[in-house]
Amino acid sequence: MQFQKIAIIGVGLLGGSLGLAISQRRLAASVIGHVRRSASIAECEKLSVVDHATRNIQRAVENADLVIICTPISRMRELSEEMLPALKPGAIVTDVGSVKASVVQELDPIFARANAHFIGSHPMAGGEKMGVSAAKADLFERAVCVVTPKPKSNPAALKSVEQFWGAVGGRVVKISPEVHDELVSRSSHLPHVIAAELASYVLSPTHAKEQALLCASGFRDTTRIASGSPEMWRDIAVANQKNISRVLGVFIEGLEEFRHALDVGDSKAIEEFFEKAKQRRDAWRTRADAE
Repeated sequence: MQFQKIAIIGVGLLGGSLGLAISQRRLAASVIGHVRRSASIAECEKLSVVDHATRNIQRAVENADLVIICTPISRMRELSEEMLPALKPGAIVTDVGSVKASVVQELDPIFARANAHFIGSHPMAGGEKMGVSAAKADLFERAVCVVTPKPKSNPAALKSVEQFWGAVGGRVVKISPEVHDELVSRSSHLPHVIAAELASYVLSPTHAKEQALLCASGFRDTTRIASGSPEMWRDIAVANQKNISRVLGVFIEGLEEFRHALDVGDSKAIEEFFEKAKQRRDAWRTRADAE
């Protein structure tokens, strides 16, 4: 597949990686990036993540066949309204946001006004390093890329979005926006909240100065994602508030049960706690490695 022009709105880690993947796989004749700062224009072009970069969003999306919004969730609505006058009829718009129900609900009617087609997406790829300098052409290789159409989404646009994510190396999964948000609240959003609190608590300056010296590889690996963008994760937490709050409640209940086992010295329950976790994670890794 090949598009004549793809516009990437927000050229950071994900947007830059998409630009590299598109170029490497020759998926578009032209890739234009929209950035917020003038300094980002030279940086994007120097790193060859896009063919051209601009701060003018209408110039970026003009005549684009595919527009990919790679900004924090809180900016998507505003930028969508700004680009609307320049979108050509029939253009396909997608995004990379980690929350889908509210994004689809807000953006779908906006793009419908321009006779464009919005299909929500969420590539399950990323890293703790931020910015375009961390972009990688293979970031989406074997990554699950979730596509979240509505019942009345345009079938041809949906097919194009699915084919696009497959073309950059992803494994496409199609589910509803609401189911997506429920599932990622457990597998993605909850772990980030836990990692953030763990890093904040353990590395608090109120502890002895030797505390940080005793934080080895286990702590490093468990808290890696806490170095992610605070702006991005603020938006995710607010947008998926109900789901995250609910799963936090269930998680805390599990911790309370473990604490009770500790308090009463129930060694059998303590061992079963660790054994169940080991069995479930080992089984998951075996399945994942086989796919």
